[in-house]
Amino acid sequence: MSTAKGSILEIVSRPELAKYHGHYPVRDAESAAELKAALASGKTHSSNVLSLDLTNLANVREIANTINSRVAAGEIPPIRALVLNAGWQDFGKQSWIETELDKMFAAKYLGHWLLALLLLRSMDKDAGRIVVVGSQSHDPYDKRNDPTRAYPKGMSKTIVEDGARMEAIAKGTWSSAKEDPSWPASHRRYGAAKLCLIMMMHELQQRLDQDPALNKVCILGTDLGTMAIGISRRAPWIIRALLFQIIFPSVTWLMPNGNIRPTSRSAADLLWAAFDSDEILGEFPKDLHFLGRGPFPTSAESQDAQNRDVMWKESVRLADLKEGDTVLTHWS
Repeated sequence: MSTAKGSILEIVSRPELAKYHGHYPVRDAESAAELKAALASGKTHSSNVLSLDLTNLANVREIANTINSRVAAGEIPPIRALVLNAGWQDFGKQSWIETELDKMFAAKYLGHWLLALLLLRSMDKDAGRIVVVGSQSHDPYDKRNDPTRAYPKGMSKTIVEDGARMEAIAKGTWSSAKEDPSWPASHRRYGAAKLCLIMMMHELQQRLDQDPALNKVCILGTDLGTMAIGISRRAPWIIRALLFQIIFPSVTWLMPNGNIRPTSRSAADLLWAAFDSDEILGEFPKDLHFLGRGPFPTSAESQDAQNRDVMWKESVRLADLKEGDTVLTHWS
């Protein structure tokens, strides 16, 4: 069971969450049988399933405009929680989108960035939250990454150095499959996209705080840990079948509170970040980051203001964001 399905089952089973109207974007709404079955188990939860391709920025704009129009017309309520959790990993099978951007970069980061900026127009201005699903891969110094051997001895662990490096990451020429077709190189590209997402969390909260209309909107991040989910579908057999289908589920069964996490546990943690207001989160959990439900620091690079500025300006350029596209005052 994926984290998304686990989250839906949790939503429909809890009256305080089922009362919300849910938008559930998938790549192809026509083939989302598992999602629709999960939604059908709830009798009081109104929802709709949308086709959204985060690698197609025109489609991202189309979906955002549709939601914004419906909220403005009063057909649906403002957005209480926006969860940025789409998963994609190429495992060395690198590909590009029509605009010549690396597909993993577009799916993991730029599509999310653009969607969030566009949907700020429809956020609940008093209690809205944006939840970024992070990953240990964003931090080359995180010891949990050591088994991947993504950063061998002697390799620089600085990812976003300047605008040129950011563009190389976006276009997939940094750590490319052409230079190195191995899975560790793919993991570096995945981590770079996740780093941009974490940088976005820090930078966007700073900009929201300066916005008189949006300063109560919170953005926070959560690392849901390692899980046996479908992101491995493009992986070599030893990773896809042996690791994700046999070893990970076995470890989860033996040690449910270990580093390999059940999707049900991660789903509950995700919804906690999106909706709860306990002594850990408070009423306005701004710019916080968690591993499960415990506070967990992001990488030093993600907190570097100069790097974040580079990331933001390149994102504006790559997504072709213009005046009027977003209600964020300090958008450029």
